[in-house]
Amino acid sequence: MNDNLWELLPARRHVGLRRLLAPGPDDAALDRILRAAAQAPDHGLLRPWRFVLVPQDRRADLGAAFEEALLGRDPGADDAARAAARGKAGHAPCLLVAILVDMPATPIPTAEKLVSLGCAIQNMLLAAQALDFASGLASGGALDAPAVRRLLRLEGHEQAVCFIGLGTAAGAKPPRQRPAPEQFFSSL
Repeated sequence: MNDNLWELLPARRHVGLRRLLAPGPDDAALDRILRAAAQAPDHGLLRPWRFVLVPQDRRADLGAAFEEALLGRDPGADDAARAAARGKAGHAPCLLVAILVDMPATPIPTAEKLVSLGCAIQNMLLAAQALDFASGLASGGALDAPAVRRLLRLEGHEQAVCFIGLGTAAGAKPPRQRPAPEQFFSSL
């Protein structure tokens, strides 16, 4: 386990969900990762986000929802495309969905709620890294498809933002060039 922030930050890498293999986090590790999410900034104490685990025994349901979403976008999709859509549900040993909870009656702007969700996700990615798990995010048009919304039981004020995959990287990824502060920082 690595808990030195200054080593964790540059070591964290995005790993595509199809490159995440078992083992993934067990229940105790997942609990620690979720507790890290709870440390995110939260203006108004709204907790404008939640996470849904898609366990292995429900991946076929997610695959069917992905296929239905594909057919909604492309009714003529061939068998290979349909199989590929279903297959995406099997990626990553641990698969979570990050959901924005944007209650309309609150005075906090949606942008701030998204920032809070992003902070919760980053905390989870760093916690996973500290526990020696690899992680990756995935998005796409299927997240807002009626079939996926039904499966996740999303309310009208909720939006699935991305999938979070956790597991073991299939291979080491080289470090990428990170921007220097002078590339994104200025002063008035």
